[in-house]
Amino acid sequence: MTTATGWAALLLGKNGLRSLALAGGVALHAINVYLVTTILPSVVKDIGGLDYYAWNTTLFVVASIIGSVLSAKCLTGLGPKLAYAVAGVIFAIGCGICSLAPDMGVLILGRTVQGLGGGLLFALPYSMIRLVFDEGLWPRAMALISGMWGAATLIGPAVGGVFAQYDAWRAAFWVLIPVTLVFMLLATLMLPKKSTEPRAKVSVPMVQLALLTAVVLAISLGSIKPSPLFNGLGLLVGLVLLYAVYRVEGSDKHRMLPKNSLSSHGALLPIYLSMSLMVIGMTSEVFVPYFLQVLHLQTPLVAGYIAALMAAGWTLGALYSSSLARESANRATLYGPVFVVVGLALACFFVPQTTGSLLSLCGVSVGMVCVGTGIGLAWPHLLTRVLANVPDAEKDIAGASITTVQLIATAIGAALAGMIANLAGFTTPGGVEGASSAAAWLFGLYALLSGLLFITVRQVIRRDTVEGHVDRDVLLATEKPELP
Repeated sequence: MTTATGWAALLLGKNGLRSLALAGGVALHAINVYLVTTILPSVVKDIGGLDYYAWNTTLFVVASIIGSVLSAKCLTGLGPKLAYAVAGVIFAIGCGICSLAPDMGVLILGRTVQGLGGGLLFALPYSMIRLVFDEGLWPRAMALISGMWGAATLIGPAVGGVFAQYDAWRAAFWVLIPVTLVFMLLATLMLPKKSTEPRAKVSVPMVQLALLTAVVLAISLGSIKPSPLFNGLGLLVGLVLLYAVYRVEGSDKHRMLPKNSLSSHGALLPIYLSMSLMVIGMTSEVFVPYFLQVLHLQTPLVAGYIAALMAAGWTLGALYSSSLARESANRATLYGPVFVVVGLALACFFVPQTTGSLLSLCGVSVGMVCVGTGIGLAWPHLLTRVLANVPDAEKDIAGASITTVQLIATAIGAALAGMIANLAGFTTPGGVEGASSAAAWLFGLYALLSGLLFITVRQVIRRDTVEGHVDRDVLLATEKPELP
């Protein structure tokens, strides 16, 4: 008997409800990312806390890393139904705390709780696909779930922008609570109580997680005061702790990355470095809605959508690049850094301007699209190289490492962005003058940092062991523009 593998088999009947439950969890997490990025300027205007602007992203992503890493243990220990319910409850509690926050400290606490629940909601569906669908439906299910990020670029800024324009940013968090409860109810009705697969021992790299959290906190704490000495000390402590992660990862049996990933002679190190540099460059968009509202006098809705153009460019670049043959794929991978650096350079020139002209706004928009497109051109081919350069026994950890590296780079990138912005005057003197200076320094330094991609990507191509081309289903299953 042949099992149907088309979209109809996935989206109709009980499978349709299961798809809605799993895709809904990822959609909630993704929409929340863009929603908060859009409303954050309105939040600091209401309750203050401009010094801690980047912390909303940094601690959210750190908690998301912890949630995503713990998802496998949660799934095996609690079963699909209860694990999904717990994730939803944690996420909803975080939304509630954010909606009632009287100051930035409480809001950051809520964002941290949100991140933990969101990390679980983000990671659990990918693990559950094999439990609730026939194998023939796995590629389409992966594509559907990953596609939620594209939908979120439309929904998140719209919802956040509307509430921000009416000075009702708290309501943006309120509306997420009943939606979360609906998906939780659907999940409890449609997902199995227990996994049919034999229980495997799941190890969690707790030491590395603790050290990485300390890295991000050290950089973030250093950025509180606009003092070069204080910031430099925070950065130095972060680098020392990052070296400790390197040492532990090389010796600990509970590893986050495949064996020998950090070897200077291995194929994986330049791949992970390229991925990290691209994601770090993209985290500059955390500040874009604020810059556009303060410097270009744009509404929260327009500012949110312009910031989301990075993610849109990522999707477009990846879709174009997905079906390229090997030589063309290598060229696309090499061209990616060009787009990223040019995009950040355009942002460095146009974002600090205070003319409010259509030309400067178009320049900002083109810059955002360029950055995303550059990442999208190279990203799918970097991912396939990760999987191609490890033995079969390490395929699972290699696949998980993609999300782990992406999230870690996002957290570190957001922390660095906050440090650069605060040093450049984001909070002191603040206002238009501070925002303009912060924008110029942030995008300028990130453009220079992204220039290292020309070295790392060439190393990726030089050590290439991949043959053939990237399959479109593989791309759709792994391409996830996880943004702050």
